[in-house]
Amino acid sequence: MLSEKTSSHADDSVLTQRDAAVAIRVENLSKCYQLYDKPQDRLRQTIYPRVQKMLGVQPKNYATEFWALKNVSFEVKRGGSVGIIGSNGSGKSTLLQLISGTLDATAGKIDVRGRVGALLELGAGFNPEFTGRENVHMAASLYGLSKRAIDERFDRIAAFADIGQFIEQPIKTYSSGMFVRLAFAVIAHIDADILVVDEALAVGDAVFTQKCMRFIRRFQRQGTLLFVSHDISAVQNLCETVIWLAQGEIQQIGPAKHVAESYLQYCLQQTYGKEVDLVSTEVDQTVEKTTVPSRNNDSPILDYESQAVVERNLTTARGWKTGVAEIVDVTLSHAEGGTGHMLVGGERVRITVRAKAYQRVECPILGFLVRDRLGQDLFGENTLPFTTVQPRPMQPGQEIVGSFVFRLPMLPNGHYAVLASFADGDLHANIQHHWLHDALIINVSSSKVRYGLVGVLFEDVSLSYS
Repeated sequence: MLSEKTSSHADDSVLTQRDAAVAIRVENLSKCYQLYDKPQDRLRQTIYPRVQKMLGVQPKNYATEFWALKNVSFEVKRGGSVGIIGSNGSGKSTLLQLISGTLDATAGKIDVRGRVGALLELGAGFNPEFTGRENVHMAASLYGLSKRAIDERFDRIAAFADIGQFIEQPIKTYSSGMFVRLAFAVIAHIDADILVVDEALAVGDAVFTQKCMRFIRRFQRQGTLLFVSHDISAVQNLCETVIWLAQGEIQQIGPAKHVAESYLQYCLQQTYGKEVDLVSTEVDQTVEKTTVPSRNNDSPILDYESQAVVERNLTTARGWKTGVAEIVDVTLSHAEGGTGHMLVGGERVRITVRAKAYQRVECPILGFLVRDRLGQDLFGENTLPFTTVQPRPMQPGQEIVGSFVFRLPMLPNGHYAVLASFADGDLHANIQHHWLHDALIINVSSSKVRYGLVGVLFEDVSLSYS
């Protein structure tokens, strides 16, 4: 829900410049829940300890303490975008509820400056017996809007939700998607300074999710965002900084890309258990820059003037390995070889991934992904089809090379990473023995790609009148 909170210990008139730039400050925040084995234990906990204390007897505790959050501290700058990730039960939702004011902390301090619009668990703040219209008025009034302001905005809220005549029906008849539509429509029109979104968009349809994402991007121009999601690509896309929570504590906080990579390694380690040990790779600062030759002599119908320089980044790439096998080289070159200018997009290129086995590998798989600076997967491929049809084990000391030939898309200006991996297994069960996030870096400049994440080579563009 929405709340306006300021610290009881701080006066805006004497804020330092540093304080004024902070939208949210959390200091040593903890939240403890009392868990009971039997319903009657709750009553016993309410009465017996007091009586026992009056009688001079050591009070007995009939509850088990569960700390959902333990000593969590961080700051969010005004206009910042922070993602919160972690497995189920890590404390993400509890943290957002505390910040939003729907829960009280057991210990610690929260300082929130500005109006908070929160989309928390499904249907939070709605009365299932009320109609959609009635719930809009109730929720918006709790957010601090007057009846006149709500009336002025109601048509826009209803249009954003786009649930038709269901706006006049009790929301207990709504689907989960309709719940989210109405809830998001309300918080999109209450002039919040801080937007808190907790995984709720996962139940929306594709069209509405895109509408919400467009609103969030507009909101980020002047507002502060806290975003919780299991979709790591969405978190990297929207957020500059990421907080990784594990068992109620901050495991890591930092740039979105680095924290997301660490979290991916942790999740795979949890999946593999004690079967393998994923060891983070050491980082060297040596980067080899190479200009990739091109022999594309065909003049495209639309010239995007793209130029791409590839950096071989094997020694600098973050990732992990198990010691079973290792990627020893990754290259991007023109498919036919030769010399010429930089890559421009549209020409045939070849990515090769070479790996060496140190132990027997039953079903080796080599693959790559090309990602943009936000961590979004643009395209990629692997050798799984060969492994599925005709698996050939690798012996210790043996090397294997995967070769992928394709036409390089035209890419907008920016930095792109080629992720390379070596795995053993099949589609349903495999172990990633070596994973390199940035094996190659593609730097694109002077590009005039205007639409979408990538451009394609058009064979013809025409305009005719009849």
